[in-house]
Parts: sequence; structure tokens; C-alpha cells
Amino acid sequence: MAVSTDARAAVADYLQRHESKGQLRFITCGSVDDGKSTLIGRLLHDTRALLDDQLAALESDSRRHGTQGADIDFALLVDGLSAEREQGITIDVAYRFFGTDKRKFIVADCPGHEQYTRNMATGASTADLAIVLVDARKGLLTQTRRHSYIASLLGIRHVVLAVNKMDLVGYDQGVFEAIDAAYRQLAVQLGIDHVTSIPLSALKGDNILQASAATRWYRGPSLLQHLETVEVDAVRNDAGFRLPVQWVCRPDQNFRGFAGTVVSAPVGVGDEVVVLPSGQRSSVAAIVTADGDLDLARPGQAVTLTLADEVDASRGDVIAAAAAPPEVADQFAAHLLWMGGEQLLPGRSYWLKIGARTVGVQVTEIKHKVDVNTQDELAAKHLSLNEVGYCNLYLDQPIPFEPYARSREMGGFILIDRQSNGTVAVGTLDFALRRAGNIHWQHVDVDKHARARIKHQKPRCVWFTGLSGSGKSTIANLVEKRLLAMGQHTYILDGDNVRHGLNKDLGFTDEDRVENIRRVAEVARLMVDAGLIVLVSFISPFRAERRMARGMFGDGEFLEVFVDTPLEIAEARDPKGLYAKARAGILSNFTGVDSTYERPEHPEIVLSTVRIDAEALARQVVEYLDGGCVA
Repeated sequence: MAVSTDARAAVADYLQRHESKGQLRFITCGSVDDGKSTLIGRLLHDTRALLDDQLAALESDSRRHGTQGADIDFALLVDGLSAEREQGITIDVAYRFFGTDKRKFIVADCPGHEQYTRNMATGASTADLAIVLVDARKGLLTQTRRHSYIASLLGIRHVVLAVNKMDLVGYDQGVFEAIDAAYRQLAVQLGIDHVTSIPLSALKGDNILQASAATRWYRGPSLLQHLETVEVDAVRNDAGFRLPVQWVCRPDQNFRGFAGTVVSAPVGVGDEVVVLPSGQRSSVAAIVTADGDLDLARPGQAVTLTLADEVDASRGDVIAAAAAPPEVADQFAAHLLWMGGEQLLPGRSYWLKIGARTVGVQVTEIKHKVDVNTQDELAAKHLSLNEVGYCNLYLDQPIPFEPYARSREMGGFILIDRQSNGTVAVGTLDFALRRAGNIHWQHVDVDKHARARIKHQKPRCVWFTGLSGSGKSTIANLVEKRLLAMGQHTYILDGDNVRHGLNKDLGFTDEDRVENIRRVAEVARLMVDAGLIVLVSFISPFRAERRMARGMFGDGEFLEVFVDTPLEIAEARDPKGLYAKARAGILSNFTGVDSTYERPEHPEIVLSTVRIDAEALARQVVEYLDGGCVA
């Protein structure tokens, strides 16, 4: 059937209006059973965002899983996991899309349970506004405060305080006003600038789409009216143009472009730019898009830039306005929300991913952790699951950045565990502790190779690891005697000896063990740089720290020697009586008893002390070194 010109025009006009509508991303959060999923389900239903088959499925699911008798259970629209439906709770973040004549919406329904706080942070990281639900019968709860704090931490400055289940308190104005006053006091503490409080019943539909007759005393907007009209000032850095490079586009030898999304300020053809962190300067030759070249690109647009000069830029670099570039630094103060099952230990190495750039990072110090219920600052040596800390970070290379308060894209990051590749934290950069350009490596004419050459040896770090009583120190001592007899220049760093001086301020907690290994690895690196063969004899119980130590050395310079002695044999030897004290409870955090030892996965040498004596084992190590590693 032919389609009339008027019909085509009407469709085109509708599509044009739909494309030009603004978009609001928001989350619903709060404590368990405050009605978050029901609220979103009601919004989707009442704005007619459901197709007929979805509505039919909802009615069917409500009869099978619902909690509202013969009525529709709107929560089932977003509680899609079977476990969620069985338990009547939200576990994962559920994203839903809907629109009205005035605006398009992306809503994330976030879980209320504390153990799923990381899921809530995921939803909040991209939201412009948060709907914080409060059960009118219960008022502000611990999780209400927790979610509000995280929303504030992640840059949300607009909050709708949805006082839900007003039907269960008889739509009492006094109840609503008391909760409103308490939350506004909290908002001031958290730095949340804009709070709109709305009394509603998600189940009954009061004040969802339009004003309810049950709350004639309320003069504010309905929830949808507010969502359609609220002006959310996106966090933008107006200092100048920035484009983090996502991809270097090189389809042929005649074209080299840098693809990414403009995150702040427009850029035009001919504008002077700088590539960071290298500092190379050029100008914009062309702005390429799938729909043709542009004269000007604005924030939010995905474009490919070509530059007038051949500059070296790669994924993770930032192209910025030459007249107003962002800072470049390698040390930061930052907030961290810890998501890992294992504790955050200062000194341990992680990956930091910011935009498309991934660099090595260590948390050098936890300044304090934050009680998210009271906002009190508490002393801390580690962070556990769902805890927030204010920390100092040290990166292994400088990065361009903006404080998170000015730019989410340039100031927000995640931490990744180097072993599991799992995300263990989200964070926000506050300020640079030191500009990367302030401190440089001082050139020296005599280098490691010259120092080694005069000693006629190849410098190495031979790292002995194993349980207390395994025989590490005995074997390392015998190895040094043999190397000395061969005319080699050596030094032993023994765990007990180092704790008398350099590391005498450290205890035996996991945090102190990490710092213990970090320090001795740095000393060993300096000794290798001096041209020595350094023998390190430390329990070094954690793989992460041994991997960190290995990473400080060049290819072939680090040799891991696992002195593999079973615990029962090491304990039977017990030359210092330490196992007996640990079993008696006199010593705590003792490796093998109440602290874990993680066996090496790929050591260069494994020495079994069960049937072979120490002299023979030392000979094995020397023969390995003499086979190309010593001279």
C-alpha cells in the first residue's frame, strides 16, 4: 500500500523531534524494600513505555511471582534475575529506557543491600540525578546515607528525595516534612546542592505522573514533571578542549587520524593543540566523522582528528587545547571505593585505568577511611569491601588529568587486580601531589653496564622465597660463599637482618609485609644497578609483591628461587622457636600458621630440601648462574 506524502512528513517530523529531545540519566537508590523497582515499573507502565506483549507478560508474572495479590507487581519489570524475583530484592543494576514528549530517559535501578554497594556505584558513575527513596514508615536508614554519600562522591549534585509508601502513613504531612528536614541536613554535609523532595506512593501512583488528591498539602511538581524539566548542569571543564584518544585510525599510508569523543569545550579546524603527556604541539587539520567533515566539534561528539604535523600519539593520550592544557602528574590524592574481596594493602601494585589509558599504580598511603554513615574520618591501614578511603597514589608514568569535580571523563578511574584482572575499586582524582615535570632523572655517565663490566659479571637479583625454617638463609649464605670464591661481587639482603635497620619500624601485618618487600626490592634494584649480584632471602609470602619486585628489574635480571619445604618439616626444624610461639598464640600473623603463604607459580628454580642437603642445593643455584648468568 502506498504511503502518502503527508504520512511520510509526519513520520519524519516525529523522528526529528525524538532525536532532538534532551536526555536525562538517573538512578534510583536507597535501602532495601524502599520501593525502587516498583517506582521504575510504575513509571514505565504509566508513561506507556511498555509494548502489549510486555504488559501481558507482566500481568502473567505478577500472578506467578508477584506480591500484590491480583494487582500488577510493577517491581517485576526490572527485577529480571530469578534470584531477585524469588527473594523480592534487587541484586544487579537494571537499566531501562523510556521517553515522553519532552525528554528521553535512561534509568538505573540500583540494589539496596550493602553487599551490592559496588553495583550501586556502577549505576551512579554515569548518572546526572539520583532518586533516593525513603520508606515513610522508617525514615533515613544506614543505606540511605551510604548511597547518598556515594552519589555525592561520584559527582551527582541533583537528588530527588522520594518519600515513598505515604499511603501506609495516611499521607501524613508531618511525617514527610520531618524526613525532608533530616535529609536536607545530610545533603549539606555531603555537598549535594539541589534536593527536591516529593511525597509519593509508587504502588498507588500518587504524585508519579501528576499531583495526587491524597496530598493536597503538597504544592511541588510530580516526579515525572520534575524529571522532564530539571536542568542538570553536566560536569564540564570549561578550561579548554580535551579529546582522550580511543583509537589511532590508519586505513592507509595517506591517512592518520585520532578517534575519540570530545569531553570538554569545542575544537575547530586550525586550532592549536598539544598531545599529552608527550607535550608535542600541532594544529587541527581536519575533523572527520561518518557523516562528513566538520568545521567545529562540540562536547559529546565522537570524531576523528587529523593533525597538521606528524606527531606521536597513541591510545590513552589526550589531545588538548595548546593554550589551556590539563595538568600532567604521576602522584595524586584520590578517593577510592574498594570493591575487592581481598583487602586493599598499601604498597601492592595494581593497574589504574583512566579513559583508554592503563598504567601501573600503588596506593602509597591511606590518609583515612570514611564512615559513610556519619562522614567521620577514621584511621586505617587497609580498606575492605565497600569501604571508602582517601588515599595517595603513585603511578609508574605520568598521565594528563582533571580533578573529578571538573571532569568525570578525565578524573574518574578504576583499579584492576594484576593477577585476576578483576575490577577492585572505583576512584576519583582530587589533585596532584606533585607535577610530573618537577622531578627528572639525573643523567650519570657511569651506568650499570660499566659498573658490571669492571667487575666482570652480570648483575642479578637472586630472590629466595619460602617458609620460615625452609633453609633460605642457609642456602643463600652458601651460594654467596661459592660466588665469592669465584671472584664475584655479591651482597645478601636477609629478612631478619634488614628488620634490624631499614625495616625496623615494620610489623608483621599484611600491610607491613607488603611495605617490607617493597623497600627491600628497591634496595636490591639499586644494588643491581651498582653491578652487584644481590641475594635476597625473604619469606615474601605474597605473589603480588614478588611480581612487583620482578617488575623492577630488566629482562633476565631477576631469578626467583623457591625453597620448597613442606610446612610440617619447616615446623619440625623450628630453629628459632617461632612456630611454637605462633601455635601458642604468642606470635600473630605468622606465615604458615595464621597468615597465608602463596606458592610461586613460575619460579626459575625450585629447591626441594626434603632429601637434598643445603650444599648440593647451593651448588644447583651457582651452576644455574654460571651457565650464563654470572660472567
